[in-house]
Amino acid sequence: MTEHNNNYSHLPSNNLVRSTVALVLAGGKGTRLKGLTKEIAKPAVSFGGKYKIIDFTLSNCVNSGIRRVGVLTQFMAHDLIDHLQKGWNFMTNSALNEGVSIIPAQQRTGEAWYRGTADAVYQNLDIIRKQKAQQVLILGGDHIYKMDYSRMLNFHAENGADVTVACIKKPIEQASSFGVMSLNEDGRIVQFDEKPENPRPHPKDPSQALVSMGIYIFNTDVLDKELTDALDDPNYNHDFGHNIIPNLLERYNVSGYVFTDRHPGHNAYWRDVGDLDEYYAANMDLLSPNPELDLYDHAWPTITQQQQRPGAKFVFNDEGRRGSAVDSVLSAGTIVSGAEVEHTLVSYNCRVEEFSSIKDSILLPNVVVGKNCQLNKVIVAEGTIIPDGTIIGENPEQDALRYDITANGITLVTEENFR
Repeated sequence: MTEHNNNYSHLPSNNLVRSTVALVLAGGKGTRLKGLTKEIAKPAVSFGGKYKIIDFTLSNCVNSGIRRVGVLTQFMAHDLIDHLQKGWNFMTNSALNEGVSIIPAQQRTGEAWYRGTADAVYQNLDIIRKQKAQQVLILGGDHIYKMDYSRMLNFHAENGADVTVACIKKPIEQASSFGVMSLNEDGRIVQFDEKPENPRPHPKDPSQALVSMGIYIFNTDVLDKELTDALDDPNYNHDFGHNIIPNLLERYNVSGYVFTDRHPGHNAYWRDVGDLDEYYAANMDLLSPNPELDLYDHAWPTITQQQQRPGAKFVFNDEGRRGSAVDSVLSAGTIVSGAEVEHTLVSYNCRVEEFSSIKDSILLPNVVVGKNCQLNKVIVAEGTIIPDGTIIGENPEQDALRYDITANGITLVTEENFR
């Protein structure tokens, strides 16, 4: 066991967060989101009507008191960078060295771009060293949740941990998509398997497994040494889940921090929206009368950059041509003109024309739905114009000839489908 010299465990929470740098991994291709990420990075995909996916991670940082944040970008980064520059520059304070910094991939260590999550951090170790932080908080930019990272930092310090991994209980049938871990009585991780075919069940509930949330706290000296030593190996997979975390277990104090209802929202809500079904489900969660993810919570605001638009508008009140919406969320600049919207999330600047019916669907920003259309369980990508008379979601076999349809029967519609 490697001895650790934790000389900050006595510090109050404020000093812990001030001595922490957060790195948000936002460079993945996001191929499982299909057409939604053809031209933009996954963290820049619209969510919840007015937000971008990355806004949730960054809002957690701000609300937790962490003000030194670097966003590591790579693929299709223009829209993401534009969003960060317009919506997150309010955090910049050069006197305190605070703000959201955009860190593009720069091939610092050779000809290769980022080869995995660990390599993305490894290629930016020089930036981490300049910050002189005692802890590095590593985050994903594609998760939807509210979390007070200062609680996890306190746990890390109080347990004298060298590394702490956030984890959450998930149904055993979903666990193969994540890193699965086992903890001992002291909260130490004793086993970690990345995306196992047969996940190890939770000892107190065989229907659940304890999975990694992709959130890590490293003591800076440990991170520096391990990445420098490990990633010089050409046979390495360059990934925290596959390599770094499992190889640390016998040599360091690697603790598991269980995400519980002690955090904002009081329900331990967390979704990885890496595929269309999870993305759809997370948006639909917002339509519940009492959503698990409460975006109306003034105590823990979700921050974003937004265009200035008027309120949503409903036009006509004639029999058979009534502009209406029930069990739905409609964003600014939307017009429902003599159409029916039911259990649907409508993003900003959308328009739904006369005699159309939208149900159980998601309209991303700047969508226009023509007259006499019927959409059921559809995700309509940003900027798509649906021609008059289009029917989607009634005949899956016919729809599959033209559109992407998920395992759960969700249809993705993009601009290219109508060119």
